[in-house]
Amino acid sequence: MKLGVLCSGGDSPGMNAAIRGAVLRAVDVHGFEMIGFMDGWRGFHEGDWIALDRPAVRGLSPLGGVILGTSRVPPFAGRPGEEIDLSDFRARYDAYGLDGFLLIGGNGTQTVASILSDHGVPTIGLPKTIDNDLSATDYTFGFDTAVSIAAEAIDRLRTTGDSHRRCMVLEVMGRDAGWIALHAGMAGGAQVSLLPEFPETLEQVCEWVTSVRDRGRSSLVVVAEGFRLDGAAVTREGLDGFGRPRLGGVAEVLAPLIEAETGIETRATVLGHVQRGGSPTAFDRVLATRTGIAAADAALAESWGTMAALQGDQITMVPLADAVGRLKTVPADRYAEARLNFG
Repeated sequence: MKLGVLCSGGDSPGMNAAIRGAVLRAVDVHGFEMIGFMDGWRGFHEGDWIALDRPAVRGLSPLGGVILGTSRVPPFAGRPGEEIDLSDFRARYDAYGLDGFLLIGGNGTQTVASILSDHGVPTIGLPKTIDNDLSATDYTFGFDTAVSIAAEAIDRLRTTGDSHRRCMVLEVMGRDAGWIALHAGMAGGAQVSLLPEFPETLEQVCEWVTSVRDRGRSSLVVVAEGFRLDGAAVTREGLDGFGRPRLGGVAEVLAPLIEAETGIETRATVLGHVQRGGSPTAFDRVLATRTGIAAADAALAESWGTMAALQGDQITMVPLADAVGRLKTVPADRYAEARLNFG
């Protein structure tokens, strides 16, 4: 059996470990041949690939980024729901002599995996995203690393904030789902965590910040980039890779408003792509490796059209259709649980 491995969408810590896990199981144990396409679907379209074997993946587990590169180049023309012409795609697929794909990515990539599977292209998904917003899996690899980086930033901002009696506002990633803000805020003991799913008024935020000041403390506010201030998300110039308005800067808007309303000196920090970079945590290395192994085993069993999902402490192959079509957002009870301790 010959498998093609491809990464798409934003990078996520643990992608290299997932590739390593899949290759060691598929090549060394099952006797498969594997190739990796460079820079996502660009490599597939342009014939840019490398052979994947044990020497190619040596020492990959602790490395951040992804050796294959990734991009948001589309695999074929058309959008979900439209009639898709896969004739050119199939011709390339056949020319490579592939028997199946292992696709590493988030919601967009797994949606493509589902489309390909529905059209008869053998595909298995490996879920990665720092946002943890992919359905049918408890956690995606990359999330734990992003939360750990954000929690460390909170620890560092708290000491400087306390020194100057300032309110510190930290912006983390999270366009439509606030999992990073929720977990990092809880881990770092932030007094306020603002999520895209749950709007709060400026008055309420300032009330929490003031109550912290009145107790003799300095506030730490965590805000997801997709939090809607006065009903609208804060955007930067240009569009992202999906043609959506580029988010970012809500902390820089929120901080002066807090200062004006409360009289408390307030500073903003935008963590940005730091959350994606560097070595993955041990948790993400293990999860990614187990995911790669499970995907290779699923290919051996010809369990196409599935995704390797973490459910409890087990990696379970679930239908791709269960993983796509809706984002996994923070449920109301989880936010309510955290909100009781704000201020």
